[in-house]
Amino acid sequence: MLSQPGRRAALRGALRAAGLGAAATAAAGLTAACGPGRPAPASSAPPPGPARPDRPAKAAAAAPRRFPGQPVEIGHGPRDRPRVALTFHGNGDPAIARAVLTEAERGGARVTVLAIGTWLDAHPDMARRILDGGHELGNHTQRHLAVNDLPEAEAYAEITGCAQRLKRLTGSIGSWFRPSQTQYATPLVRKLAQRAGYPHVLSYDVDSLDFTSPGAAAVIRTVTGTIQGGSVVSLHFGYADTVDAMPPLLEELARRKLRAVTTTELLTQ
Repeated sequence: MLSQPGRRAALRGALRAAGLGAAATAAAGLTAACGPGRPAPASSAPPPGPARPDRPAKAAAAAPRRFPGQPVEIGHGPRDRPRVALTFHGNGDPAIARAVLTEAERGGARVTVLAIGTWLDAHPDMARRILDGGHELGNHTQRHLAVNDLPEAEAYAEITGCAQRLKRLTGSIGSWFRPSQTQYATPLVRKLAQRAGYPHVLSYDVDSLDFTSPGAAAVIRTVTGTIQGGSVVSLHFGYADTVDAMPPLLEELARRKLRAVTTTELLTQ
C-alpha cells in the first residue's frame, strides 16, 4: 500500500497525465492525504445538530416544477450556458456525505442530492444539512431497488414512499425524482413519477463511476473527459474517492469557467 506521500504523488501524476490544470493538481495533493476510506477533514464550523425526524428542516425544500420545452426525462441542461449540475445519490455513511457537502461548499458549488428513503429514515438530520447548505434535495426511491423491473404498484410505492418521507422532513416531496439502479426510466416509471407529483424525471449525461471506487484521479478524468456546458453529472455519497475528487474537480471546472449549480438553477438561469 502506498504511503500518504506516495498517494499524493500518484494522484498528481494522474491528473497531469489527464491534462488538468496546475490548480487542480495542487488541490489533489491536499485531498489525497486523506487516503482511501478516510473522508476529507470537515470544516472548522461545528456540524448542525441532529434534527427530530418529525420536525421540518429549517430551510424548506423546493417543490417540483414543470419546465416548459423540456422533455419528461431530462438528461442535461442548455449547452450554451457555462453551468453544470453535480447530482449525488443520497446514501451511505453520513460522515462521508457531510465531507462531500463541505468540499462542495468550500468550492462555491451547490449540488442536487437525490436521497434514498431508507437513508433518510436512518439519518433524518441529513435533510437539514443538505438544505441548510443551499443545496437541492430530491427523491431516489424508498429502497433503491431496480425500479424499472418492479410491478406497477410496487414501483409507485417506491416513489411515493420516499416522497412521503421528504414531505415529512422538509414540507415538500422534493425538487426532483431520479429512478434507482438505472440511468433512464421506462415509460411506466415516468408516468408513475408524474402521478406522484414530479413533472420530470432526472437522468444525467455524465457518469462519474465513483461507486466503483476507481480512485480520485480516475473519477476526475472520467468527469472532465466528457463534461460540457449543461451537463448533469451522476456522483454518489458514501465513497472516499468522491471526497478526495471534489476539490480538484471544482478547481478544474473553474479553470474551464464552468459553474456548479443546482439542477433547477441549471434550467432556469
